Amino acid sequence: MVKEIQLRVNLFEEKQTSILERKAAKQLAIDINEISGVKVLRKSIDARKKQVIFNYKVAVYVNEPVPTVPDYVFEYKDVSTAKDVHIVGFGPAGMYAALRCIELGYKPIVLERGKNVQDRRRDLRAINQFHEVNEDSNYCFGEGGAGTYSDGKLYTRSLKRGDVRRIFENLVYHGATEQILIDAHPHIGTNKLPKIIQNIRETILKYGGEIHFESRVTDFVIKNNKLKAIQLQNGKEMEVNAVILATGHSSRDIYELLHKKEILLKAKSFAMGVRVEHPQEIIDQIQYSCSGARDELLPAAAYSLVHQVRNRGVYSFCMCPGGFIVPAATANGEVVVNGMSPSRRNNKFANSGIVVEIDVEKDLPKYEQYGVLKGLQFQKDLEKLAFNAGGKSQVAPAQRLTDFVEGKFSDTLNETSYQPGLNSSPMHSILPKHIGYRLRKGFDAFGKKMYGYYTKEANIIGVESRTSSPVNIPRKDNLEHPQIEGLFPCGEGGGYAGGIISAAMDGERCAESAVNLL
Repeated sequence: MVKEIQLRVNLFEEKQTSILERKAAKQLAIDINEISGVKVLRKSIDARKKQVIFNYKVAVYVNEPVPTVPDYVFEYKDVSTAKDVHIVGFGPAGMYAALRCIELGYKPIVLERGKNVQDRRRDLRAINQFHEVNEDSNYCFGEGGAGTYSDGKLYTRSLKRGDVRRIFENLVYHGATEQILIDAHPHIGTNKLPKIIQNIRETILKYGGEIHFESRVTDFVIKNNKLKAIQLQNGKEMEVNAVILATGHSSRDIYELLHKKEILLKAKSFAMGVRVEHPQEIIDQIQYSCSGARDELLPAAAYSLVHQVRNRGVYSFCMCPGGFIVPAATANGEVVVNGMSPSRRNNKFANSGIVVEIDVEKDLPKYEQYGVLKGLQFQKDLEKLAFNAGGKSQVAPAQRLTDFVEGKFSDTLNETSYQPGLNSSPMHSILPKHIGYRLRKGFDAFGKKMYGYYTKEANIIGVESRTSSPVNIPRKDNLEHPQIEGLFPCGEGGGYAGGIISAAMDGERCAESAVNLL
């Protein structure tokens, strides 16, 4: 017999051995010796009151063994001589599209503009230490996409878009810890993701797929509204049957190419703002109602905040407890910041994007001349503004949180995790008014929701501008572009995902749709 039940465990009980078995026996009114094992299905922390509670959903096995086989079996087959599907981009959407193609008996040919995870590290070092941006290999471009070196958070609300559990199980199959199947807000960590991504690459190659790094797509050959071939930067032309376009939200050259070729695009609303960084201990004390360091059993505390200001949402985005702020620019002459966390989340800082909704139809009247690319151009201009305010390098403009809200220049700044460094700048006057005003009101409201959040010990750092794509590449119900036969816009780059898991699910769906037309 198997019984699924909910258990609540306080912090003192969490430290006791066999606590789940003992609580399960009591709740089910059975002898503890009848329990063969307890399998944790879900675990979350409730810190809304002073006593922190661990909530468990468990399967209790009574007088029968706990199964050891996974819920999913991935049956990859040799596709070395099979019909091919071309995939542009090797982030989460491209990786999972390739894996799904192999399961379905088709050969994925992946074209990635960046480098593999090992070689990519040198280019990240160049950004951090020497402020040199390789436009094809950086925190956004390269094997694994933006998620590889920018965090690895796996939480998603896109539960209707596909089988979330299947995506998680496949990560475990490729080396992720089974803990991601349990945690309510699972996270792999920037330090562990590269090995998992390398394992995915090896699976694709083992079963006959191809992966071409440093292969930037520069043109599409289209005849009678059908995609016939793609051209690479090195001049090579490749004939194609179907192309899954999984280039991510920062491949501006792809949007510009499609626009130049008069391929249908749409302007899309998005969000922009800053990244705020607190000492992690402050966030821990707020969330766990503790003084001093948090208990060793508690993870670095996170938060989620939202507030409405003049009919626009101001909200936290990509919150990284125990994390770092990193330079996420994809070209020289711009400054972009993002956050990441190692698996243990043991850095002394907490950071989060705090961003403002941008209604692309109402908020950018000065950019109408750019048509469907108006949001993209606005994004570019704000990043150039940050570059100039930082001192024309990857040093980022920053201000103490309280000074920003009160409209004062910061004579000094707090310590930071951002390696290229900070330059004190009057962000309250640099940011466009429709963003800066809402951010200031939002921070004030957040300080009232989380007492201690509004503090001079926090910095705001600019700019957080790559939350999602400002462009949508339309598609039909079968996920194919409505105008170009054989083109399947996919993932964050198409405007159909908002993170690792939703992008992976969309990659699988696009693979299924692409092979159905072959």
